Amino acid sequence: MSVGLLLACSTTRVLPEGKYRLASNKIVFNGDPAGLSSGDVSSYVKQQTSNATITTWIYNWSNPVKDDWLNNSLRKVGSAPVVFNGNLLGSSCENIARHLDYLGYYNSEVTAKADTVKKNVKVTYTVTPGNRCRIDSVIFKVPEGEFAEDFAEDVKNIMVKEGDWLSEKALEKESERGAAFFRNKGYYDLSKFNYFFEADTLGPRNTLTYEIREYSRKEAETNALPLAKYHIGKVHISHTSTVPFREKILRDVNIIKPGDLYSEKVASINYQRFSSLRLFNNVAVEMSPADSAIVDCNVTLSPSKTKGVKINLEASTNANGFFGISPALSFYNKNIFHGGEWFSIGFSGNFQRQFSTDIMANEFGVNVSLSLPRFLGLPYSVFKGPNIPRTEFKGSYNYQDRPEFKRFIANASFGYTGNNNNIFYQLYPFRTTIVKTGYINPDFFTTLFSNYALLESFYDHIDAGLGGQMYWTTDTSVIPKGGYTTIRFAFDVAGNIISLFNPILPEDEYGEKLLFGMHYAQYARGELNLSHCFMFSPNTKLAVNFTGGIGHGYGVSQYMPYEKQFYVGGASSMRGWQARALGPGSDKPFGIFQIASQAGETKLEFDLELRQKLFWKFEGALFAEAGNVWDFQDPTGDSDDYPFPVDRAPWIETFGLDWGVGLRLNLNFILLRLDWGLKIFEPSLNGNDRWIRPVEWFRSGGSSVHFGVGYPF
Repeated sequence: MSVGLLLACSTTRVLPEGKYRLASNKIVFNGDPAGLSSGDVSSYVKQQTSNATITTWIYNWSNPVKDDWLNNSLRKVGSAPVVFNGNLLGSSCENIARHLDYLGYYNSEVTAKADTVKKNVKVTYTVTPGNRCRIDSVIFKVPEGEFAEDFAEDVKNIMVKEGDWLSEKALEKESERGAAFFRNKGYYDLSKFNYFFEADTLGPRNTLTYEIREYSRKEAETNALPLAKYHIGKVHISHTSTVPFREKILRDVNIIKPGDLYSEKVASINYQRFSSLRLFNNVAVEMSPADSAIVDCNVTLSPSKTKGVKINLEASTNANGFFGISPALSFYNKNIFHGGEWFSIGFSGNFQRQFSTDIMANEFGVNVSLSLPRFLGLPYSVFKGPNIPRTEFKGSYNYQDRPEFKRFIANASFGYTGNNNNIFYQLYPFRTTIVKTGYINPDFFTTLFSNYALLESFYDHIDAGLGGQMYWTTDTSVIPKGGYTTIRFAFDVAGNIISLFNPILPEDEYGEKLLFGMHYAQYARGELNLSHCFMFSPNTKLAVNFTGGIGHGYGVSQYMPYEKQFYVGGASSMRGWQARALGPGSDKPFGIFQIASQAGETKLEFDLELRQKLFWKFEGALFAEAGNVWDFQDPTGDSDDYPFPVDRAPWIETFGLDWGVGLRLNLNFILLRLDWGLKIFEPSLNGNDRWIRPVEWFRSGGSSVHFGVGYPF
């Protein structure tokens, strides 16, 4: 018996005698279903099938009469087959017909037919859409006076117009939209229930009467009261003493003031402003009528955890025996000065070792940041939107201990961060990096002269300028559950302001300018990342990613600093290679480094990843990637005619190719990822050796294993 047949049979194995599994529901339309699709009505079928076929198989592997650890675990991880209930067919048909009336297809007919094959039932719902009516004319009736004047302002925005199809759905949306408009104009107690619609389809013309009344559909006409505009009375902001907070900051963040005209939109913005402090677990902005046409505003802030620890870990290995681990530990306080100031201090490391030798590299870092809930230099009143920009001060110190050298890198920056809807930005008008080399292996120093780009990077230097990035996404959650799109652009420009002082700066013996006794870097760099995730079903997604970067040194610098150059490989990029183990182009790995340190001035990468829910909280992945980095010019100085993209081989043949498989554990608040990347095409090899055969995946350098946190893109 084939495996496929065994799996197919297993989905009904645990069903009792006389019971059947609901295998599928199908929607079929009779006639012209203009404007309709099966998705419009399928959710109104009362008994839905289970899409989790794999978990159903797991459930059916259990013994239905045994109550032990193994069988209970199989039933817990799996999902039981849906037992067909024929009594729900009629009510499903009625449900679909009522929904079609709501959509404007009146007097539709719906029938159901169940076909049984062995113990599986397939149900077909046949839908004959009813008639639709167009709106020939619209008559408006609204209270007179100031309200009529405000209504005249809104007429251009009304969504129900002559020539539209008549439907309850459209009228419902219009009443919600219109009521929101008037609540933003001060009409606090007006709701969608004040809207009344009457359609006359018996006359020569289909006429819709659009009416707003001074009482709601839930009230009697005797309860009618004039529609009046409300103003803000008292404003009270309260929070518990467990989260000490300077009252002036709260007053500055609040934009609802006594005497203001009531606006639902302003109340919503006020809620978002307090929430953006990310300090309070719950924010409530409540309006309560206090007097005739007066509402009081009460802002209640519930405490949340203000201090904590974050831990992150990434690891990877390959067949060469290299193992790398990157731990990170940070401490944070979100209210260090009692004004919503975020303070954090973090410690990070990167440790690589080749087990068969004594080759190793260690990297230690410490970083400190302070984020203030204001835009330094401008008052709160300038920013009326839902999100308040923040001012950030950052500093870090990094120590690199490699077989070839020891380096110290210090960073400091000042800038602004914020977001507007789903757009996040960071702008650093000042940032600086100081690189000092403490030790260089004599053999390594001699070898550096064969690569001018690296030689320049190992001089002590200052990298000072401005930078920033913009990030847009359709889903801001840590682990997106549906489809999403992201765009990220980052840039760096360095050395231009310093270069204005070249006439007065001292020079070294080679005529190069010095600042505080060190060279300075001058370059521009930009990087663009585009990602999109397609949803094929609740359990199947396809994520695509493109990354492109370009940068170049100019003025006093022939090359970008090495630490600013692009690289590929690692847990989230070209996973068939270790980090920095591919490129530039088809060049051989730099022989001067015992641990891979390949980099370039340009970068292109394309990624595809198919993500599939497996069972319980496990997900599987199948991915393929193409990419590399390149240089503008020959870093060895041997060639004067490096074109762009620069390489000694045809450009298309310089792309690395890989594919791989992955396993994810999705715990909703964190996703743990294990990927095995397998090389397909290695551009640094010669001829046919560049195509990596499957047997070579299990040999030295043929593949890499990576551990990470979160999706790679």
